[in-house]
Amino acid sequence: MANSGNGEGRPALRQAIHVGIIGGGQLGRMLGLAGIPLGIRFRILEPKENAPASAIGEHIRGDYDDPEALDRFAEGLDAVTYEFENVPVESARRLAGQVPVFPPPAALEMAQDRLVEKETFESIGIETAPWRQVDSREDLARALEVLGTPAILKTRRFGYDGKGQERIDDGPSADAAWERLGGVPLILEGFVDFHRELSGIAVRDRSGQIRHYPLAENLHRDGILRESRAPAPGILPERAREARTKVERLLEYLDYVGVVAVEFFETADGLIANEMAPRVHNSGHWSQDGGGVSQFENHIRAILGLPLGDPAPNGWAGMVNLIGGFPRRREALGVSGARLHLYDKSPRPGRKIGHINVRRGSLEELEKGMAQISELAHDAGEG
Repeated sequence: MANSGNGEGRPALRQAIHVGIIGGGQLGRMLGLAGIPLGIRFRILEPKENAPASAIGEHIRGDYDDPEALDRFAEGLDAVTYEFENVPVESARRLAGQVPVFPPPAALEMAQDRLVEKETFESIGIETAPWRQVDSREDLARALEVLGTPAILKTRRFGYDGKGQERIDDGPSADAAWERLGGVPLILEGFVDFHRELSGIAVRDRSGQIRHYPLAENLHRDGILRESRAPAPGILPERAREARTKVERLLEYLDYVGVVAVEFFETADGLIANEMAPRVHNSGHWSQDGGGVSQFENHIRAILGLPLGDPAPNGWAGMVNLIGGFPRRREALGVSGARLHLYDKSPRPGRKIGHINVRRGSLEELEKGMAQISELAHDAGEG
C-alpha cells in the first residue's frame, strides 16, 4: 500500500485547532476539558499563576488590557472566547481585529452595565423588574418614591454572587446602602413578586442555528447559586416557550455566537428577565453529566463552526455547588448517579471550589440524590 506522504506509512494529521480563552477560572478549565477530547488545543490569558485553567493548555501570563500580552495570546489562534464578563471590551475588540472573537464584543459590553442591559432587554420586548438610574443621593430618594420599598440598590458594573448590591427597606437602610455603594454609577430595582428563579441557557452557532437547554430551577442563598435542577420541576409548556422566544430574540439581536444564559423570575403573569451572562453559566453545570452534549462542548462547537450537539438531558439532572470547603471524596463518589467536579482552588468562605452533579431517572429519585449531596456540601462548609 502506498504511503500517505509523511514517509512513515501513516496518514498525515490535520493541523490542530487552537482556541484562546480569556480568563483562567473554573469555567475556562471546564471549557478546555470539554474541548480536549475533540482534538482542540487551548491557550489561556490570565494574570495569575496556577489558575484553575492552567491545566488545560498554554498559559500566557499578562493583564487583560496589556497590548503586548494580547498580541502574543492571539498569535495562531482559530477563535477566542472568554469565561467571565468583565473582560475589557477594548481588549476584545483589539483581538477581534486579529482572530474571530465569540461571543461578540457587543454582547460583552451590554452585559457589563446593568443599565445598558435593561435598556436593551426592554427595547427588544423582554420584560424586566421596574428600575431607575441612580447617580446621586437625590436620584436614590426620587427612585424610592417611584419604586417604593423593599428595593435593591446595585452597582451598574462588576457585581456578582451577591456582591455590589444592598437591600433597602426604609430610610436608614437607604442611607446605609448609599454609604456602602455610593460614588459609582448605580441602579435601583423594585422588588418582583416571583415564585422561583429560572435560567434559560441556549447556544447559537455561526450560521444562526440555535439549541436550547431545558429551563433550570435555581436556588440561591446570600446571593450565591446553591442548587440547580433541570428540567425545572412543574414548568408549564407556555413558560418554556416564552423563555425560548425571549432568549432567541436576544441572540438574534446581538448576532450572538456561543452559549448564553438569561436568568428569569417566574411570576404569575410570566417571566421577568433579571440578567444575562454572555458565557457558559453555573446553572448549566448539570449538563456535563445530564446525558446530552454539555454547555461547554456546545460552546466550543459553536465558536468553531462545528455542528451543535443535542442538549436534551437523559432523565433528570441536578447540581449542588461546593462553597467554602471540600466534601469527603469517598462519600461524594458513593452517591448513586453523582459526579464530582473540583476546580483546583483553595477553600475559603463564600468561594466556589467545585460542584457535584447527579442524574436520576425520575424527579423523585433526583430529589433523593440532591438531598444526599446537599448534606455533603453542607458538611464540607457550605452552610
